[in-house]
Amino acid sequence: MDPTNREPDEYGHGRAADDAARPRQSRDPLTPDFGLQTPQRSRTARLITGDFLLTVNPVDGSEIELRPPGERPAAPVRRTAAERAERERATAPPVPPGPPGPLLPLLERQEERERLVRLLARGRSVRLTGAAGSGRTALLNAVAADCADLAPDGVVRLSGLRRTAAELMYELFEAVHRSPLHRPGREELEALVRGIGAVVVVDDLELGGAALEELLDVTPECAFLFGATPDVTAPTADSNVEEVFLAGLGRGSSIELLEHVVERPLTDEEANWAGDLWFESEGLPLRFVQAGALLRQRDRLRTDPEAFDGYDDGDPDDRPFGRPVPADVPLPSLGEGAAPAALLGSRMSEAARDTLRFAVALGGEVPHQAHLPALVGDTHADAALGELFVCGLLSPAGPRYRLAAGVLAQLEASGYAEEADTFARNAAQHYAWWAGHPSVSPERAAAEADAVLASLAPLVPADHAGAASAAVLLARSAAPAFAAGMRWGAWEKALRAGLEAARIAGEVAEEAYFHHELGVLALCTGNLDRARAELEASVGMRGALADKPGAVAGRRALALVADRSGGLAAPGGRTPAGEEVPGARHEESLSPSGVPGTPVAGPVFARQAEEPPTLIAPRIPPAPAKATPPARLGVLGSARRNLVAVGAGALLAAVLGTVVTLGATSDNEDPEGQNVTTEQSAGEDDSERGLSADEPEDASSSKDATSRSGASSPGPSDSASPSDSGSPSPSASEPGSSPSTDDPTSEGPGTPSTSGEPSSTGTPTKSPTTTTPTTTPTGPTEPTPPETTEPTPSDPPSEPESSNSASGPAESATASAPDDAPAPDETSGTTLA
Repeated sequence: MDPTNREPDEYGHGRAADDAARPRQSRDPLTPDFGLQTPQRSRTARLITGDFLLTVNPVDGSEIELRPPGERPAAPVRRTAAERAERERATAPPVPPGPPGPLLPLLERQEERERLVRLLARGRSVRLTGAAGSGRTALLNAVAADCADLAPDGVVRLSGLRRTAAELMYELFEAVHRSPLHRPGREELEALVRGIGAVVVVDDLELGGAALEELLDVTPECAFLFGATPDVTAPTADSNVEEVFLAGLGRGSSIELLEHVVERPLTDEEANWAGDLWFESEGLPLRFVQAGALLRQRDRLRTDPEAFDGYDDGDPDDRPFGRPVPADVPLPSLGEGAAPAALLGSRMSEAARDTLRFAVALGGEVPHQAHLPALVGDTHADAALGELFVCGLLSPAGPRYRLAAGVLAQLEASGYAEEADTFARNAAQHYAWWAGHPSVSPERAAAEADAVLASLAPLVPADHAGAASAAVLLARSAAPAFAAGMRWGAWEKALRAGLEAARIAGEVAEEAYFHHELGVLALCTGNLDRARAELEASVGMRGALADKPGAVAGRRALALVADRSGGLAAPGGRTPAGEEVPGARHEESLSPSGVPGTPVAGPVFARQAEEPPTLIAPRIPPAPAKATPPARLGVLGSARRNLVAVGAGALLAAVLGTVVTLGATSDNEDPEGQNVTTEQSAGEDDSERGLSADEPEDASSSKDATSRSGASSPGPSDSASPSDSGSPSPSASEPGSSPSTDDPTSEGPGTPSTSGEPSSTGTPTKSPTTTTPTTTPTGPTEPTPPETTEPTPSDPPSEPESSNSASGPAESATASAPDDAPAPDETSGTTLA
């Protein structure tokens, strides 16, 4: 082919027809498809906790209901030895990538090791107290290996960092039993934990005093080995926990440990330097591990000056040709040996230094090595974890790593915290995307809970733009994952941090979500008062935002709270709009002190008249042994009543029944007591004491007085007229009593007792000037009241035989019902004409 003159076939003109007809392979689109896409499904989980069925819904909020009878969880299964070993490997800190570090021996710890094993073999619990960096974790690991066959459930390793006694109990249960998607209640948990017999190793314990005793009382068959620092609260004085103190290493052992780290004998100069370091650090093994890392870096600098970019400040053109001359690198100073974090970090890779900056921003928490490439922006950033671990800057803490003791303060003093807000915000944005991704299981999210919560902490009180919104997004994404992953302690912390961030950012919808989740969590843990407060706040906010699905979920949870507490879901006897009352409830008005059975008419009627909502109460059929007249069945037929009619009817029935009963039981023998009312009584000496008779408040009271004037008219006594208690009234056949009607008035909760004496509400008058109503059937006669009696009503009286209104005469059964009469089946009252 001529490179100057191209042939036609080079441009595709000379190809065969079949080659030209072959379709070209399509490329991947450079831009996303903006058409209709399949919506991403939200990740939900169904958990059984105690008597509840919890559905974790990250969209509208978690839904909680009583556990159906058919969804009873299976009994927890005890793990085998192989399953326990597999779980221990899964929960152990990941092996850092890169070349492994030297294997370090356990020096000057044999005596403490044997003593701990003997105490645990006798079933005693021990607390190992040592300063941070004293080699406490290494000794715990050695003792755990020696006690592998002591207990039937083996050795269980837990992390006590930021753990409560309840969280440690749940983690112990999960380590020994297998019960997926089931979180037992507190009573069931204690019963299951009591049967566990294991050697439990708890490092970084932060419990003490009564909280520690609570954990020990629930687990009588376990022998605990606690590791704690001296600043943690000690056990109680009567506790059975032995305490073993761990001191630093001697001078010789410290130099020996330093030689194991360097993997060579020390020179005289290095030995003298190590002696001074031992005096300065009080023999803490961690300081000699870090000092050994400094000596290894010094050896690399002496053999290869280009090993670290930080020490290559010269011009590359000025370098001599040939083999480089070894440089004379001095030993670190004593201050650099005691606080080596800054010097060690300066000789590391850029990815390792960025990892240290993220750890400082997160308060010492180091992200998992799988997140480092995305956070740092380097595909090989996961190797930085091994680089930091070999230098002694990291220490294991449960399933993750943290900055070693004292490293955080050293890095902050060296300027690693200058951009902490930026690094914390980047970490929060990354974890928000990661925790909400459908491919991330709740177990993985729960394992990274400490780093997620650490990234939330600096964002909530921050005042710079976007910090609160980033915290809300992270808490919104991580909280459902923590709930489904059974890390409810982290769930609560995330919800509270998100609630505070939502308040700062002014996001009312997210604030309502966090209130709802906190209410559901409180309901699951048995804190009903907090659950009611959180759920009512959530329902109120979502009602203002017209969020119907969220409001419905909140009302359902409130109904469960009311069912558990035995009260209504809202104060004042009212329920939120659209909520069904979980059960029948009859409220009774309280009588004043010293006046039994007297209804409080004024305040109750005023409060009921001001409440527009209707009361929805399920109708309970009466007992079959009690005969109910057709008139009462007609009154109770309606399913709804206006609260105004119910209150007015109950009020007037109680007032009229009391007055008629007092007049009937007096049998015209004590005319002085005719002016006794249900409110106050007026007598001759009332003017001296300043007591005045009650005056009617409205037109219904006028009808009340008119009915009383005609209540004593003679007529046939209907002895078959039933009372509210279901038995005929014994006073219906007495002479002078009011005639019974076919429209009995329902008995109120505050009906007077059956005693024939007048009510003790007021002092009956002894004045003979009070005019009793006439007994002739020609018509009612208006009474002539004294100066202190009630005013003469102006309304015409109503006939007792044909009265159908609420102001008509009430039968004497309202005052003659026995004290032990059952409560009315439902809220009832007479109908208004």
